[in-house]
Amino acid sequence: MSDENIEKLDTPDQPDTKSSASSKKRKVKGSNRFAKWFREMRSELKKVVWPTPKQIVNNTFVALTVMACAAVVIWALDYAAGEIFVAIITYIPRLFGGM
Repeated sequence: MSDENIEKLDTPDQPDTKSSASSKKRKVKGSNRFAKWFREMRSELKKVVWPTPKQIVNNTFVALTVMACAAVVIWALDYAAGEIFVAIITYIPRLFGGM
């Protein structure tokens, strides 16, 4: 094989100008763009599996229970840390013979 043949094989094919021009999308005006977006949104919302009222109540109860438990744990840790801090503050002066 000659060097010319190798170079020709290594270069990518040039696309046809006619096919690339026809494949370009035409610009959509603002009102058409909004209508298209609304139609697509509506079709996607039809695909959603909506929860039943019973599932909503159950999920709400679970979420509120988890939040209440988390609040109690955070409160307990905060209270314990505060008590430990107060104990340290009152113990240090006694340790060094102050007050």
